[in-house]
Amino acid sequence: MLPPVLRHRRRSRAVPTALLAGLLVVTMGPLWAQDSASHAHESAPAMPTMAEHDGDTPMRGLLGPYAMSREASGTSWQPQATPMGGSAPWMMGDWMWMAHGSANLVVTDNAGPRGDRDTVVQTMGMLMGMRPLGPGTLGVRAMVSLDPWGVGKTGYPLLFQTGETADGRTPLVDRQHPHDLFMELAASYAQPLGESSSVFVYLGLPGEPALGPPTFMHRFSGMDNPEAPLGHHWLDATHITFGVATLGWVWKDLKVEGSAFNAREPDQIRTNIELRALDSWSGRVSYNPSERWALQVSRGVLRSPEQLEPDVDVRRTTASVIYHRQFERAQWQTTLAWGRNQKLPGHATESFLLESALVIDAVHTLFGRVERVDKDELFGEDEPLAGQVFTVDKATLGAVHDFPSTRLGRFGLGLQYSRYAIPAALKPVYGDQPDAWLAFARWRL
Repeated sequence: MLPPVLRHRRRSRAVPTALLAGLLVVTMGPLWAQDSASHAHESAPAMPTMAEHDGDTPMRGLLGPYAMSREASGTSWQPQATPMGGSAPWMMGDWMWMAHGSANLVVTDNAGPRGDRDTVVQTMGMLMGMRPLGPGTLGVRAMVSLDPWGVGKTGYPLLFQTGETADGRTPLVDRQHPHDLFMELAASYAQPLGESSSVFVYLGLPGEPALGPPTFMHRFSGMDNPEAPLGHHWLDATHITFGVATLGWVWKDLKVEGSAFNAREPDQIRTNIELRALDSWSGRVSYNPSERWALQVSRGVLRSPEQLEPDVDVRRTTASVIYHRQFERAQWQTTLAWGRNQKLPGHATESFLLESALVIDAVHTLFGRVERVDKDELFGEDEPLAGQVFTVDKATLGAVHDFPSTRLGRFGLGLQYSRYAIPAALKPVYGDQPDAWLAFARWRL
């Protein structure tokens, strides 16, 4: 049974029909839009807001001969048309530096017998530097979070979420775990092989292996939603890996890479650096056919990823497609992703995700996410439904209003609503119609 602190009895509420209609529009709209721009427009720089190194040339990526706007979390790729956030770059000798930061003050209310309400503060800060070194490019990146204090050991309420532990003994269920203090401490070096090709090495402690799409908090389509996807542990949970070494090759719009890493997810001590052997591996192929598209497929074998299931390995497979469309006054991105976990020994489960975000005039944001996830860890060993697989559907619709930028960054206010569809067997435990509201104030650099 779950500890009492993780349960809070609430009453379910109804969802307005307009919200579900709006969700359909925001998630499917980019795919309905006509891609009628000419080839000349398609190949032209799509990033008027992108940071520039010498005034008119887009800043080169850390890993290869392309614009830096293509690079996302770890060594993953996003559409090159994605706008870059963060501060303007500055020079210190041969080094060029950029910074990025965000904070969300979140109030969440999850309904139903297993629901809970809470107020948390989510934070992230990142510093990235690059410089020429010999014939290639050296890059360093540090990312930290104050979630161990702002969110706390037990994380925040999120119905049907599973993964990791708060105390080393009890699994977190219906809660999203906090991020670690050290999310990434990594370095890379890219060696050109010609005008359109390069090889690179990426080392992190912690870092992110070549597995899955860009992490949800770094995807333009998902970063406005303060909640982690229910399929986080099927798609991108390896974004904090204590020990990773990646070797990759880039040729034009194709990237092939492989990683050796430690797959054990962070333990309940969220402020330390964990040292373990690189006992797992992954491979990923990424292809960006144009500035608007980013595709990837990846495969990994994770040795003992869960602290509470040390004898269980996982074979993870993912695929994703990201599409970004820039309009005169708007940016629109959609991500479609699939993940599959095969437990060894054990059964296979899958996750499907479709999310989208539309930003108008850099002021108004409308975002949505729909998911279908197989969950097999909702009940403890002493509960009647332990070990059974349940398919859970979730739909979220939200909006954010951002205020004009200041010297201290940009502030905004947001609201979102989520509703779930669950099997009949779960209704005595979660209620006939579980749902959740979430309000937040945010700051971004």
